Amino acid sequence: MPFRILILFLVFSAPLLAQNERPNILFCIADDWGWPHAGSYGDTVVQTPTFDGLAQQGILFENAFVSSPSCTPSRGAVLTGQHFWRLGEGANLWSTLDVAHPVYPLLLEQAGYFVGSWRKAWGPGDLKAGGYTDHNPAGKVYKGGLEQFLAEKPQEKPFCFWLGASDPHRPYEKGSGATSGIDLNAIELPPYYPDSKEIRSDIADYYYEVQRFDKDVAQALALLQEKGELENTLIVVTGDHGMPFPRAKGNLYDMGARVPLVISWPRKIKSPKRIQSPVSLTDLAPTFLEAARVAIPEAMTGKALNGYFNPSSTSKNESDFVLLGRERHTPAQKAPSLNGYPSRAIRTNDYLYICNYAPDRWPAGVPEGATHPKNSFTDSDSGPTKTIILAQKDQAGYSKYYDWCFGPRPAEELYAIAQDRYQTNNLAQQPEYAEIKKSLAQQLEAELIVAKDPRVLEQKPAFDSYPYRARYKLKGQ
Repeated sequence: MPFRILILFLVFSAPLLAQNERPNILFCIADDWGWPHAGSYGDTVVQTPTFDGLAQQGILFENAFVSSPSCTPSRGAVLTGQHFWRLGEGANLWSTLDVAHPVYPLLLEQAGYFVGSWRKAWGPGDLKAGGYTDHNPAGKVYKGGLEQFLAEKPQEKPFCFWLGASDPHRPYEKGSGATSGIDLNAIELPPYYPDSKEIRSDIADYYYEVQRFDKDVAQALALLQEKGELENTLIVVTGDHGMPFPRAKGNLYDMGARVPLVISWPRKIKSPKRIQSPVSLTDLAPTFLEAARVAIPEAMTGKALNGYFNPSSTSKNESDFVLLGRERHTPAQKAPSLNGYPSRAIRTNDYLYICNYAPDRWPAGVPEGATHPKNSFTDSDSGPTKTIILAQKDQAGYSKYYDWCFGPRPAEELYAIAQDRYQTNNLAQQPEYAEIKKSLAQQLEAELIVAKDPRVLEQKPAFDSYPYRARYKLKGQ
């Protein structure tokens, strides 16, 4: 080829070559799947071979946390790459997401990606109220799933696909876990649950749906392999918060806010890693954008994780802490109130410090008379475990389980992670931990100010006044 023609070929083909080098992105997110319920984290009962296989060839994050342990704000934080409290009404469950907040799927679409989603993406809530009149923040919904999406994808375009699920969200088919062969006696119970066959069976039913989600991911990977797309696909598998059980989902303890997270990219990641540094799911949006060579909006507070798998990346996510929090999950306080249970936390590898801004409120909702129609402790999903703890609370030796799961909490909580895996021993009032508590409290407040959290910047933040956009009637409203 003559030199001049070769130069022209390289000039005009460079954009195409660069586009072809950009990875596909497959984001798989379970609904209510939390740490440590995967084989890679040491759970010997639940079977997650797909997740574990990705961890064996990719990057497993030992300390990954959601921004908020509630579906809507957690998913909004993933899409926007921002702390949940920066999303206005989107900081609450059953809310909306303002179109003014840039979201990574639509940014990728504007940059030439073919974008789509399947099953649960952002939500629950009302997208139209935020200005999403003709599109979804996670991309066009494909009812036929990844297979339909790939069939419609233009050959020359990289893709970004959100694979959602309703698993392992309640309700469960009672006894499904035991019937499938899960060994109830081998399940490790958190210390804040009484040991009973019914509770073990309830957790086994949850495990059964975790395993079903893992099979969904396996089918997606097999399809990518068949289509020749797997090698250059950046794959992320995670959950939106902890399991739907008392003191888990909706709580800032590890069982509520810590989630499985693995990143695999066969073309780039050649050897497995286990990362101990704490990371937030808000880091995923900038990670995807950087991998796709798309500018990261200044509004995004997350930090790209690309430095862990791409030596040429300039991103350095070496933070030794993450921030998390919650506002209103359900309207669980006394009717007709729309108040939530406002809390913020800072989590390091060594400690969890929680600031509860309204300790006079009930952390899982009031025992009776809540604004929510289900009435009793409505921030905790209904199920056998909840029923048993409430039924036995007045029996000798059982009140502690009720107190852990539903009782009032102090303004400050401090837990030492190494000796308190499930965070049941609050050290906030122990003199020997006074300096640690003070340091973490000061750090938390300083970081929240930098991150523009209305909970610390405003005297009366609007979180409690935002509407609850569920499709059922609230008491007193």
